[in-house]
Amino acid sequence: MLYFIGAGAGDPELLTVKGKKIIDSSDIIIYTGSLVNKELFTDIKEGAKLINSAPLNLDEVLEIIFDSNSKGLNIARVHTGDPSMYGAVREQMAALDKAGIEYEVIPGVSSVFAGAAAIKREFTLPGVTQTLILTRMAGRTPVPESEDIENLAKIQASMAIFLSIANIDKLVKKLMTSYPKETPAAVVYKASWPEQKIIISTLENIADKVKEANINKTAIIYVGRFLADEFELSKLYDKCFGHEFREAKDAWR
Repeated sequence: MLYFIGAGAGDPELLTVKGKKIIDSSDIIIYTGSLVNKELFTDIKEGAKLINSAPLNLDEVLEIIFDSNSKGLNIARVHTGDPSMYGAVREQMAALDKAGIEYEVIPGVSSVFAGAAAIKREFTLPGVTQTLILTRMAGRTPVPESEDIENLAKIQASMAIFLSIANIDKLVKKLMTSYPKETPAAVVYKASWPEQKIIISTLENIADKVKEANINKTAIIYVGRFLADEFELSKLYDKCFGHEFREAKDAWR
């Protein structure tokens, strides 16, 4: 059996219990060596084979999977964060579907949420925004024209931007076509790792602070008013707002 496993953002304790059980019991572990924390593999079973996929292309990864599956071995395909976010897993799944190989996906903690935890913020604040955009800026890998940063910035929702820190100056210019320059912005480098760094500033100044900190990879960029401290209180716990599990109380009591 093959399992795609989200390894979490970096802290090995953010790996799910299910993910750990599968990794520790697998015969073959193929992991994204450039990003996955090696501490995840301290309890694997004796004789298990660890394979770093960083230097491999898709065909080479699939060859290992097909060969291991034909021998009846259990395979853990370990991706950083959650496999559904920039994990390049769909192309692997398509090949497995074509070959009739069964697999299961185990979710993980994405760096976007580990970063939000690090800066202690909530993306969806009442009266501010109820929408979160997860995206990236075009680089060596293009994005659809309709999803250009300038287009996405128009609604001024909460935004978390992957894989774009090396082009922070260009990114800021695109964002400021719609977001005011004083819009709060933050950068979290290697969220949940021991070397984690946090920068909180404004859209106008964030690029300079990022360069001062010498951050040029492995970081999430956050933009939006959710980073500020002005918002309405939630109706969920409003004593004057009733719902299925709680009656509303008199506002004048």
